[in-house]
Amino acid sequence: MLESANETIDSATEDVKDRKQVQSQRDFEPLLDTEEAARLLRMHPRTLRTKARRGSIPAVQVGKRWRFRASTLDRWLGKLAS
Repeated sequence: MLESANETIDSATEDVKDRKQVQSQRDFEPLLDTEEAARLLRMHPRTLRTKARRGSIPAVQVGKRWRFRASTLDRWLGKLAS
């Protein structure tokens, strides 16, 4: 009987872990590289890198490369427009 209860608990624990993993995958937003973000913003990639380096556009530097979140860029554009 104790083994059966432990198996039920283990099964429930695995279900919770699976649901959390699926939720975190849904919440994850892939990062755009410089080319993709530049295309989205309709500017030259070199201009985008310069703005990222100066801190005038929101970006994350991963090693030597710049990465951008589309949602962050959208909010940034909204602030510029208002």
